[in-house]
Amino acid sequence: MPPKAAIKKQIEDLRDLIRHHEYRYYALDDPEISDREFDKLMRQLQGLEAEHPEFASPDSPTQRVGGQPAEEFSKVRHATPMMSLDNTYSVDELRDFDRRVRELSGREMIEYVGELKLDGLSMSLTYENGVLIHGVTRGDGVVGEEVTGNVKTIRSVPLRIDPKKLKVIGSPSKFEVRGEVLMGRKAFEAVNAQREEAGEARFANPRNSAAGTMRQLDPRIVADRQLDMFLYYLQVKGVEPMPEHARMLEVLAEIGFKVNPHWRLCKSIDAVLGYIGEWEARREELDYEIDGIVIKVNNTRLWQELGATAKSPRWAVAYKYPARQATTRVLDIRAQVGRTGTLTPVADLDPVEVGGVKVSHATLHNMDEISRLGVKIGDSVLIQRAGEVIPQVVKVVKQAADGRAFRMPRKCPVCGSEVQHPEGEVAYRCVNAACPAKLKESLLHFAGRRAMNIDGLGEALVDQLVDKGLVHDPADLYSLTLEQLANLERMGKKSASNLLEEIETSRKTELGRLIFAVGIRFVGERTAQFLADHFGSLDKLATASPEELYQVEEVGPRVGEAILEFFHEPRNLNLLKKLREAGLRFEQKKARKADGKLSGKQFVLTGILVNCSRDEATRMIEEAGGRVTGSVSKNTDYLVAGSEPGSKLQKARSLGVPVLGEEDLSKLLGRSR
Repeated sequence: MPPKAAIKKQIEDLRDLIRHHEYRYYALDDPEISDREFDKLMRQLQGLEAEHPEFASPDSPTQRVGGQPAEEFSKVRHATPMMSLDNTYSVDELRDFDRRVRELSGREMIEYVGELKLDGLSMSLTYENGVLIHGVTRGDGVVGEEVTGNVKTIRSVPLRIDPKKLKVIGSPSKFEVRGEVLMGRKAFEAVNAQREEAGEARFANPRNSAAGTMRQLDPRIVADRQLDMFLYYLQVKGVEPMPEHARMLEVLAEIGFKVNPHWRLCKSIDAVLGYIGEWEARREELDYEIDGIVIKVNNTRLWQELGATAKSPRWAVAYKYPARQATTRVLDIRAQVGRTGTLTPVADLDPVEVGGVKVSHATLHNMDEISRLGVKIGDSVLIQRAGEVIPQVVKVVKQAADGRAFRMPRKCPVCGSEVQHPEGEVAYRCVNAACPAKLKESLLHFAGRRAMNIDGLGEALVDQLVDKGLVHDPADLYSLTLEQLANLERMGKKSASNLLEEIETSRKTELGRLIFAVGIRFVGERTAQFLADHFGSLDKLATASPEELYQVEEVGPRVGEAILEFFHEPRNLNLLKKLREAGLRFEQKKARKADGKLSGKQFVLTGILVNCSRDEATRMIEEAGGRVTGSVSKNTDYLVAGSEPGSKLQKARSLGVPVLGEEDLSKLLGRSR
């Protein structure tokens, strides 16, 4: 083979391999290689493409983020309208829908497919010769906006489909798929944290965040926000839909698209109601928002028979869950100081139950949001609780005759220092680097479950440690004594001893968690792990150049600048010096042993573990050479099940995957209990 042809084949093979691993990671949540190994493949491809630009291709995995921002979005007419669904809000309305479908179709019983109603924005994707060529928003259902450059940044969306996989739908030269773009809860909180720290207004909810992100003209901004997409419809021009919608969902997954795994084939409307009830109780398990269930007639041949109204199909309907909202009164509004010094207005409320939880506080985000809502102290307001997102004020229901306007204080409410409001920014910040409130929030962040995981170090205890002058930075936690802790309110020797054990255990925490714990602006737990994997030590990270930082996945100019600023601040360098002296791990520990007891074995964890946390169980499995994934598949070797295991246990049993208890896992690991 000529040298050029060999290089071209090497590049094409590498692209196919990376596409395969992208699908395993982003669509199936079932990776076959580590992040480091994936990054190595991507860098190898980038190097080859740079050396041989004649083999450039727009569908290469390296081309997810384009060059220059778009000037505007062009309008595109959909091949067939993207219709909206009628909404139902009660069981009676749903049974009435079923009655109409049976009467119009002349059938006694109808089979349905239930799907989670994702709270995102609808999108149409067009592929030509297996390559993504158009990504278009729903718009008004007839005309949408072309946002192809932004869609390409969504890692779960394939840029190219393997021609072999397209044989299942007849290898069409052109086809369209439709689905929902959304932002997960973790990504939403990360985006809002970044916006707050940058002095920008917070997004109100994940749906607004996803919609606002998709309308960004710069794909680089979209790429930073970790959007996701689930597909639910396939259309080949001139070809009738597959006979069953359930089969359509299966085929979409077989082709290589990400399909929400929680859909269900329901033999009757009663089965649909059972599915609705199940997910109303389980919706908090999800990392993304749903606001109901979509019900579709499974037999697609009936779709044409049933037809549509001017706006909605008669063969599908959306059941909306009752809103987790309540009306209450604003008793006061106060400024709360975060670990970066940002002052956030918080509404103190007349306590009210929302979705089974008593709520007495709600965030108002910033002064711009207060102005938008027009909320004053004394007003009656509608509040909303959505998943793990902090309760928020949605709107003013009734204005109080004697309502008082809130004004951001000129002095920090905690330390009395000056509050700055930089021109062009939304955020107000306390300028005092030693502000106790900033220290308290920093300590809570440092001790958090996803950081150093120091169980028992809560707000009340942190308040005492700071107020009594026992702790001046996170490193001081490692010099606390039993006597100091036992003398604090509501502690005693037993509680103090337990806390000291937790602090001692945290000295062995992995490097990625430590990087996250020290609180570098814009560096979340995922980015922190990328940094740990890339540099291998905190010392190398501290001395890294901008060019070296930009080689790390998810590190762009803003994140890179924040890292450089952190390691040039003398107070931060002093903190790291004290943490090193306290014996914390500054080196990356090898995640997996190639020759470990569990080498090559794949695990899934579910339920509540008693003897250790799931994070600890994951660490032990990986140190023994195993790998932990998020979902059960035919490649899973073991499911480790605690109490309240959920649907993963059922799936494991259906696939014949061995199920282990905690004691079984300990035996596998060779650990005594």
